[in-house]
Amino acid sequence: MESVRRKLIEYNQEHLLKFWDQLSDREREDLCRDISELDLTDVTSCFDKAVHALTNMQSMLDDKLTPIPKESIASVRTTNKEQLRVYEKLGLQEMADGKVAVLLMAGGQGTRLGVSYPKGMYNVGLPSGKTLFQLQAERILRLQSMARKECGKDGEITWYILTSEATHDTTVSFLQKHNYFDLKEKNVQAFKQGMLPCFTLDGKIILDKKYKISKAPDGNGGLYRALKTQGILDDMKQRGIRSVHVHSVDNILIKVADPIFIGYCLSLCTDCGVKVIEKSSPNEPVGVVCKVDDIYKVVEYSEISQETAKLRSNDGQLMYNAANICNHYFTVDFLHNIVTNHENEMELHAAKKKIPYVDEEGNRNEPKLPNGIKIEKFVFDVFKFAKQLTVWEGVREEDFSPLKNADSVGQDCPSTARNDVLKLHKKWLLNAGATFVANDVEVSPLLSYAGENLDHVQGLSLEGPCVLI
Repeated sequence: MESVRRKLIEYNQEHLLKFWDQLSDREREDLCRDISELDLTDVTSCFDKAVHALTNMQSMLDDKLTPIPKESIASVRTTNKEQLRVYEKLGLQEMADGKVAVLLMAGGQGTRLGVSYPKGMYNVGLPSGKTLFQLQAERILRLQSMARKECGKDGEITWYILTSEATHDTTVSFLQKHNYFDLKEKNVQAFKQGMLPCFTLDGKIILDKKYKISKAPDGNGGLYRALKTQGILDDMKQRGIRSVHVHSVDNILIKVADPIFIGYCLSLCTDCGVKVIEKSSPNEPVGVVCKVDDIYKVVEYSEISQETAKLRSNDGQLMYNAANICNHYFTVDFLHNIVTNHENEMELHAAKKKIPYVDEEGNRNEPKLPNGIKIEKFVFDVFKFAKQLTVWEGVREEDFSPLKNADSVGQDCPSTARNDVLKLHKKWLLNAGATFVANDVEVSPLLSYAGENLDHVQGLSLEGPCVLI
């Protein structure tokens, strides 16, 4: 204990042993384990860097911004059908060759939704009753079928799921219970992102209990370190994977491993791709993909003035129009380069939060105001390390409907997610020749990935609630 105490004193964290004399043997073991797992040099350096970045962050970046160059962005709206088909074939061939993986970021709990379980287990109330996890797994199954039909090969898509301490065991149990939604067990791998201690505003590590350090996930950018420490990158290489689609769990419209997006990236030999959608208005509170000092970044809406947000180009479009939706393409070589050479260079973001803490008397408190700092990395902060970054613009109604809030909020909630899915499926069915579609008609992902394979509805009148399978 003396060596531990000396180490804590060296880094001004000796308060972690304040209640040592009050702890049971088991609690002392727990605290010692928590402390021994800390790399104090690393975590205190992270705090210093994050706070420095926070205090030196300029409120506005207008003078440093430039839009995405025209040659680095293409849109599904303006690309002709023949070229879209070329991209789709490239993507499906990659899948048939077994070179595609999906990396799902699913570390978040459904706290804002009003539930205590992982978001991926949430059911928004579609006629099928399917959860986010099931919808996304079945899209993978459909893609494998499409690739087999297109290319005559039985390629398999590996599904990697990034969890957190809070969601890992529940997620794995849920997937096992549902037999991985008919994906092969060997092709589904869950792995945990790392944790970082929470700090007081003046840099002291917070105690959550007398014998337990307060920790929080290291952000979705923590996936890069986890790829190495959890052996996932090695697994990708052993499987011969080249293209990795990375996305967050809470977008119910996500085109998992979108073959057109993957094919577009392959056609340009890009190592890093990002799918965006048009901003709905200058004031939409979303991050924007653009360049800052000629380096690709995602800039938060709060970092751009109203005047700059409203700027329009000659064609009438917003100049800063590329809304980030956490939808990325990476090559395995790019991920290896990040993990090997750049992970320690990633930006650190400090967020002031209300963090429960143990006070001087040993009582646990729930603060009403922000009292501490959580440190995170963001998945998109690797853009600057790309040799060739390209941007693909999708369509909001087909690509993005996030599930973040309870229905009482009225947006980005179960009702809007459910309605957006059913509205899209109605469009598919009418385009396929159905004469009438009413009252919640859902199309199973196993039947259609993006509106294809629906010729049999031509001339039919469809009334729900029902599911076409």
